[in-house]
Amino acid sequence: MDPKLLNKFLISIIIAIIIYAAFFFFSDFTKIYDKLENFNLIYLFPILSLVFLSWCILFFRWMLFLKNLNISIPIKSNFVIFISSFSLSATPGQVGELIKSQLLKNRFNIPISKTAPLVFVERLYDLIGALVVSILGIWFLENGALVVGVMSTVLLFIFLLIRSRKTFTKISFLLNKLPFLRGKLDNFPTIYESINPCVSKKMLFYASTFSVIYWLLIGASAYFVLVGLGIDAINLINMISIYSSSLILGAVSLIPGGIGVAEGSIASLLTLGGVDISVALVIGILIRIFTLWFGVSLGVIFLKISGGLKN
Repeated sequence: MDPKLLNKFLISIIIAIIIYAAFFFFSDFTKIYDKLENFNLIYLFPILSLVFLSWCILFFRWMLFLKNLNISIPIKSNFVIFISSFSLSATPGQVGELIKSQLLKNRFNIPISKTAPLVFVERLYDLIGALVVSILGIWFLENGALVVGVMSTVLLFIFLLIRSRKTFTKISFLLNKLPFLRGKLDNFPTIYESINPCVSKKMLFYASTFSVIYWLLIGASAYFVLVGLGIDAINLINMISIYSSSLILGAVSLIPGGIGVAEGSIASLLTLGGVDISVALVIGILIRIFTLWFGVSLGVIFLKISGGLKN
């Protein structure tokens, strides 16, 4: 693995340990212990099953993107590479998942410039799916229609920028002036040709549908964490909305993996539903263990299988 990527991974782990330790330190240990001791282990099966199914949905979407670019890869190898990228999910904006482009280059000699833009497309559709399922809960809030309108307008603006080659060229030129991006956007034609087909009307429908299904499944897994702890103050729809909204905030923060922000947001929204703050903080951490760190751990194993751990 690239030493720089390894350093980012280790930094993410350290940040998580510090933040989670702080959460526990400021919580009521008695309440936490009681809840964890009474966690119904039978719910581990639906939690992990839903998480795995959500990954499969993302994999189908990834294959759809590759097929749209006329890239054909054996499903088994493609799946191993896809899961391997989860090892670096705990990076700002999940940019660490660019490692799958490097693995595709190493294994199948596919230019990185052709597949790397797809990681941006993935994040865009993740945002669409998260906003859609968040709306399920937002509609019940005051001024919910206004929030929906603003979100829809922002997404429409982003798609218009991507669809316009002229506008995309100008944005790429400006971004290329930023210190951390300088020289990395020179291969504009390939980047544009990779992104544009994936935001067509047809792709917008299918990819957005996959994204919505993903967030429904992963949100449902978060709900079963509550059920396993014997908490019934939050219903399924609201929990899905809480989870997706919190992940959006975590992504916007640009903190690696949204660590701390996502967990804190989950806890804050749960307290609005009547859950004790100490218990809510632990719930936030448990949910992230199943939905983030489980994937990171499995990704490291698959990364070794794919040979990506070798320098």
